[in-house]
Amino acid sequence: MRTRPVGPRALLAEVADAGTALALAEWARGVGVAAGEIVPGAATVLFDEVAEPESLREALAGWAPTVVPAQRGVAEIAVRYDGPDLAFVAEAWGTDVAGVVERHSAVEYVAAFCGFAPGFAYLQGLAGELGLAVPRLDSPRPRVPAGAVALAGAWCGIYPTASPGGWRILGSTDAVLWDQARDEPALLPPGTRVRFVPA
Repeated sequence: MRTRPVGPRALLAEVADAGTALALAEWARGVGVAAGEIVPGAATVLFDEVAEPESLREALAGWAPTVVPAQRGVAEIAVRYDGPDLAFVAEAWGTDVAGVVERHSAVEYVAAFCGFAPGFAYLQGLAGELGLAVPRLDSPRPRVPAGAVALAGAWCGIYPTASPGGWRILGSTDAVLWDQARDEPALLPPGTRVRFVPA
């Protein structure tokens, strides 16, 4: 792990991958690292509002990357597999549409980090399945509807609001990904396990 300052009161830890970043963030929260915010990313963890960055750097030196994060419960997301890219994904995976539904819904995903839009969780789980990564669209769609369940590379995600997007859309859900009225606005914060259930 490499750390570097990001301004006077923040520290960025660079790690191998999203799973390691999530593990580090969960460990830091569990031991009570003194930071106002701990934000995991694809291969980094940002520690913001840190009073003593050098003390934090020393604390992080005691972390073992083999620690498994304390994952949250399982969120079941009902999906209508009716997306415009089902046939493309079926061909990429060497199966038919029913095979895509079966494979996609058989994986238990983990929300590795959030980004792009409030409530958008990058769900990992497909990387362990050989050949299940799919390329983004050559040109993003100008509008992807809220609730679109989509793939890009080895990631899965759900669009929380309508926006442009270049991911391959498998289907749609009525789940509300972001609601500021909830105690925890994000439905799928980092560490949440996710199962997709055909509607």
